[in-house]
Amino acid sequence: MTARRAVLLGGGCAMYVCFSAVALAMALWCACAVSAEPGSQMPQYRPPDTSVADARGAGLRPRLLVLTDIGGDPDDQQSMIRLMAFANEFDIEGLIASASGTPGELKKEITQPHLIRQIVEACGKVLPNLRQHAEGYPPAEELIAKIKSGNPHRGWKNVGDAHDTEGSQWIVQAGMRDDPRPLNIVIWGGQTDLAQALWRVRADRGEDGLRRFIGKLRIYDINDQDGIAERMWQAFPGMFYILAKAPPGVDRREGAYRGMYLGGDISLTSRQWIDEHVRVGHGPLGELYPTRTWTAPNPHSTLKEGDTPSWFYFLPNGLSDSEHPDWGGWGGRFMRDANGIWRDARDTVAGETSARATVWRWRPHFQAHFQARMDWCVRPPGQANHAPLAVCNGDRTRNVLRLEARPGQTVRLSAAGSTDPDGHKISFRWWVYREAGTYANDVPIDGASTPEASIAAPADAGADIHVVLEVSDDGAPPLTSYRRVILQVR
Repeated sequence: MTARRAVLLGGGCAMYVCFSAVALAMALWCACAVSAEPGSQMPQYRPPDTSVADARGAGLRPRLLVLTDIGGDPDDQQSMIRLMAFANEFDIEGLIASASGTPGELKKEITQPHLIRQIVEACGKVLPNLRQHAEGYPPAEELIAKIKSGNPHRGWKNVGDAHDTEGSQWIVQAGMRDDPRPLNIVIWGGQTDLAQALWRVRADRGEDGLRRFIGKLRIYDINDQDGIAERMWQAFPGMFYILAKAPPGVDRREGAYRGMYLGGDISLTSRQWIDEHVRVGHGPLGELYPTRTWTAPNPHSTLKEGDTPSWFYFLPNGLSDSEHPDWGGWGGRFMRDANGIWRDARDTVAGETSARATVWRWRPHFQAHFQARMDWCVRPPGQANHAPLAVCNGDRTRNVLRLEARPGQTVRLSAAGSTDPDGHKISFRWWVYREAGTYANDVPIDGASTPEASIAAPADAGADIHVVLEVSDDGAPPLTSYRRVILQVR
């Protein structure tokens, strides 16, 4: 992401100096669509102005490659359907069907790429409507060409000579492509095809080639399903690897990713909610959404989507930075362990302290965005809602901003210029994400519900304070956009 550093001068004014991090940033899809001041009314929704080059228009969306055990618990189909609704936010590099189900779950060892194809084809049927709302949705034919079959057999015994698959070879090809962006790999099922790809690169290109290949990868693994994560880390050291899984000795349902459906406002996971906002009257894509999943406990046994946090993590929405798992976002928050692997962290929300809370705390927002995008599948732009543009201290991108301040200095924060493409009224909320920073005490914000806020840098030097700006509209459903400011007190 390209972030911006602001050095505070006298009176709290900020001078910005650009600096680079590894991840890539994109402008909000609606950034060029609006020009009115907060609260002003516009007659109709305007699609993005493509004459202005933003990061996405330049082809700089995050690269995403999915490994899915689709064909077991139907929640993989659920996650794939939601991903298709957000497909314009990524360059989807591959959709690989790995061994179906969890170990021992099915009677046969198979892969089921046809289930991915079915969902992609359904998305293709609503594509003309989706493209009225946002640019960047790929043709169905393009995605179908990237559906590959992995290994129906799992585990380390299926890694090595003579174990290459269409899927593992596709991973190698994507990872070796001459592209400056990281290759974000999300593992919804087993890791065997990834392990095989790593083995093949070492066998063909040696240790130097393997190091370069590993340097391109950003991996988010749901639950170490094939049970080979630790062996992979040992055999192929140096990977950027997030393992979303409850630690040993803890109930496995305490894993961060399970905050997708456990904890928080569970009314948003009910069959009634899914029928009203996804399945009924939302076109062929929504009609495919399964209404029953297998994992218990699940309050409604409907929405599970246990794999969705993996790609949420890489979704550029102004809230997070994929190079910093400890900062938190829709995909959860993670801390690096002694082995250099990112493992579940814990947030305290509404009196509950848990890893799941790092995901479910955002559920009202991510469900509203899903609802809106399913509306896009069947409604014209004037009858659907679109997210507001959140502007922070004059910056209109999705970049995380860093502000340097002296202890005791007052820092001004401004959301002036924030707008809504549909002309809806917008509201503001500034708050401190305490767990993401390094300062343990509360930090009050003056004007926390107004466009113009200020915060006094604590007297303790050496602290990083993460301030989140939420800009929400009053459309149906209400949608929230984000910006994050890191106040570096030095």
